[in-house]
This record gives sequence, C-alpha cells and structure tokens, in this order.
Amino acid sequence: MPTSLLTARKREDLLAATEADLEAISKATKRDKRPLQGKDKTALRVGRVVNRHKVAKHFLTEVTETSLSFSCNEDKVAEEARLDGIYVLRTSLPEEVLGRDGVVFSYKELENVERAFRGFNSELDVRPIRHRLADRVRANIFLRMLSYYVVWHMTEALAPVLFKDDDKEGARAARQGPVAPAVRSLGALKKVARKRTEDGWPAHSFETLLADLGTICVNTVQAADQSVPPFKKVTLPTALQRRAFELLGVSYHLGYAA
Repeated sequence: MPTSLLTARKREDLLAATEADLEAISKATKRDKRPLQGKDKTALRVGRVVNRHKVAKHFLTEVTETSLSFSCNEDKVAEEARLDGIYVLRTSLPEEVLGRDGVVFSYKELENVERAFRGFNSELDVRPIRHRLADRVRANIFLRMLSYYVVWHMTEALAPVLFKDDDKEGARAARQGPVAPAVRSLGALKKVARKRTEDGWPAHSFETLLADLGTICVNTVQAADQSVPPFKKVTLPTALQRRAFELLGVSYHLGYAA
C-alpha cells in the first residue's frame, strides 16, 4: 500500500479514537449522577486524551466549569493530508559526495545508530551516568560514540558469522528504490532460515557471539614443583571463535602462551 494511503488511514484512526474519547468526557460532564465538574479537572482529562493520540492540533476544544465542547479542524486535517507520502531531507554534503539516493539510504540507516545507543547498556556495558556538569556530559557522550564506533566496525567485520546481512549490494538490488521498505538479501534470508552461515558456522547475533568469545579465559598454571614459577595459558578457542578472531584481525593469545 502506498505511504500516502497508510498515513491517511493512520490519521483517520487516530482522529476517530480521539473524537470517541473526547465524546466520553463530554458525556461525563452531562451525566445525572456525579457529573464531571470543574474546568481544571476536565481540561486535565482532555489533555491526557489529545496527548495520547498526538492529534491535538486537529481539534478545537472549549472547556468550561460544567461542559466540554469540541470540533475537528477540517482545514488543518486537509492541509496535512496534502503532504501525505512526502518528506524532504536536507544535507550539507555536495551531490558528488552523497547523491539523492545516498541521502535517503543514509537517513534510513540512522535506525542503526538509535539501536546502538539503546544497546550500549547490554553490549558494551556503557552505563548511563547522570552527569550535570557540561564537561562530564560531553565526556559521557564521547565515550558512547566511541562505543558505537567499536560496535559498528566489529559487526561489519563479523557479518559473515552474524545474522547481519553481509551482502549489502544484493539487498539494495532487491529493493525497489531508496524510499521503499528495506529488504534482506537472499544470503541473509538463508542464514535466518537455516541459522547457519554459508560456510556452515552457527549464525549468531552480536550479543551471543560476544558471550561465546567471553568463554575464552587466561588460566594461571602452577606446577606441583613450587620451584617452577607459575605461567599464564589461554584456553584453546573453538573453530567458530578462531574464525571470529580471524575476521577481526586480532590474536586470541593476548600475549600469553596458547
């Protein structure tokens, strides 16, 4: 269904829901037993209703000590309807750096940034700290941006063993256009269905792969002969863990013996 029709249907549903709630409040001011009285009390209920459905701008309300009257502002509704399915994106980048389609794709990928900020508490354990001083607030946001930078590069490198779509060109080719809903590539759909990668590795989310890699530890080994000094030894990684370290381009030895 076109975006304009979806927007119109959603607006109609919200307007109808708001009108029904306002009508219920209006009836409450007119009932015989314990009618709703008081301008402040009525206005408070009206505020909760219009804020819940987010269409306050489309209604005209008049609250008195003993009544509520309202009407839908049809001119406002019609004015908004003329822009259904239309949105404008502006960027300071020149067209040769980021073309028209690139602007739309980049805008839609902002959801990844929002998801990363929501996931900081679980993935990299960057807890929100209630700072009030300007320098501390900036420092906290800076650390969160560094965390997002690390997560983004890790997920891009680990994409072949994650559920993440690692065939972006295939996904874009299957998409009808930059404005159309995003689709996953055939390879990504296969990974989701089989829960395995093309190479036969178990597919992971970023969180479960971090948990898997977290099982690697450094043991301190002490010989029975106390004259022999203790030494450190890293547990042997599984085949999947080795593959993950290869994709990241780092060694699991951490400077210790394997």
